[in-house]
Amino acid sequence: MVEIILASQSKVRKDILDKYDIPNTIQPSNVDEDVIKESLLKEKASPEIISKNLSELKSCKVSQKKIDKLVLGADSVIDLDGELISKPKSREEAFEILKKLNGKKHNLVSSVCISKNGTRIWEFTDKATLTMKKFDDNDLKKYLSKISDEALYSYNVYQIEGEGRHLFSNIDGDEDTIMGLPIKKIKEYLSNY
Repeated sequence: MVEIILASQSKVRKDILDKYDIPNTIQPSNVDEDVIKESLLKEKASPEIISKNLSELKSCKVSQKKIDKLVLGADSVIDLDGELISKPKSREEAFEILKKLNGKKHNLVSSVCISKNGTRIWEFTDKATLTMKKFDDNDLKKYLSKISDEALYSYNVYQIEGEGRHLFSNIDGDEDTIMGLPIKKIKEYLSNY
């Protein structure tokens, strides 16, 4: 299979590519996501549009420097009734996010984009719907105390592959999408490339 460059420092995305035997190297895009999100939110962009834009921006930025190489950009966001929820920057913020999601249904949106020579050549967006059980504040704090800083700031407030699974009463969607990389569609595209 053709080698791709992953425009991300995400360990979980790299692990998914490795698990599915997709040859890859890492080249972070260093895109300032907060500035882009802020700009798009001012334009009333939906969480899905923000996710798509960020995945394409990351992919295209790296692919401008990597001539004739395939570059994969990815972005995931939480969509709570149209409200964008980004990765927490502190444990206090993580707790507030969990309180906001507590007992509610939300979508996790994962977008991917493959670019070549600075131009998007393929993109895909997938959604999973998760329903969080109702917890009291102490339960949420206890859950957060089990999550390392690295995991918390890298993968958002829940890790569906680990401790986070018990937070949900219902999970409807692809687990790889929830972890940030809808790999089956990526593999399908690369197999035809």
